[in-house]
Amino acid sequence: MTTREIRLNDAPEAVRLLGEQDARLRELERDFGVEIVVRQDAESGGLRLTVRGASARVEKASKRLREELDALRRRAAPADARGFEPLNLDAPSLPEDGLFRTHHGRVVRPRTPNQKRYVDAIASSDLTVGVGPAGTGKTFLAVACALRALESRQVAKVVLSRPVVEAGERLGFLPGDLIEKVNPYLRPLYDAFYAMLGPERFRAWRDNDVVEIVPLAYMRGRTFEDAFIILDEAQNTTPEQIKMFLTRMGAGSRVVVTGDATQNDLPAGAKSGLMRAVEVLKGVEGVSVQRLTEEDVSRHPLVRRIIRAYDEWDEKN
Repeated sequence: MTTREIRLNDAPEAVRLLGEQDARLRELERDFGVEIVVRQDAESGGLRLTVRGASARVEKASKRLREELDALRRRAAPADARGFEPLNLDAPSLPEDGLFRTHHGRVVRPRTPNQKRYVDAIASSDLTVGVGPAGTGKTFLAVACALRALESRQVAKVVLSRPVVEAGERLGFLPGDLIEKVNPYLRPLYDAFYAMLGPERFRAWRDNDVVEIVPLAYMRGRTFEDAFIILDEAQNTTPEQIKMFLTRMGAGSRVVVTGDATQNDLPAGAKSGLMRAVEVLKGVEGVSVQRLTEEDVSRHPLVRRIIRAYDEWDEKN
């Protein structure tokens, strides 16, 4: 028999969580096969929930209760000065393996064991490096984790960065302001946010700096606190650039670096900072390196076969 306790702020919060005459409480007891009791502390007068039953059932029921309680408290929290409003307050609770529910209601979740290890590492590590071929979900899952952290108030903002490495074009020669200049380079990150938030909400959060876009070249001298920072296409960084990026991390921040070691767009002879960082940071506390393979490709089935064909050709030549 396992017991878990969850503290409540007051009686109104208990009613909002458990329903009139504890209707939601009884529903949870039926769904999870546990016993849930509400008690008042004799000394403080505070309320607490006690969940009893088999260990696995108690853990699942407690997790669900905490998620619903967190959502209630976020709804009751003072409005953010920047106009930030979480997306999913009124949505159903996520399934156990769910990361985020999109504006269309689709649940984003890892689909393979490697992807599951990747998102678990992001949740538990201050710095996660995801290395793998195209289509393995490195960026998409990192964005889902970032939005989950943002909505649960684990971080105050999301910072997106990417090295600008393209043949023959530099930021200064492109028309428009900074956002317009970097738009072609950051489009894959935009696509992930559009899929999860919708274009209008993404633009609103970007305009209010809830989501900040910073080309790698503009990061020097800055420190990002309480932020979820994603560096995409890190194979196109130099060793000096990625070291500079990693040292931008401030208190309360979390970093995810993604890249594909087989697709390097750096000038001939230039060394990639991605794999250098993997080697240098091996064994450093708080750093997790996760590798994804062709078996984790979640795009069109042909993408997996294309990756395999190129790998086989490389081995022969």
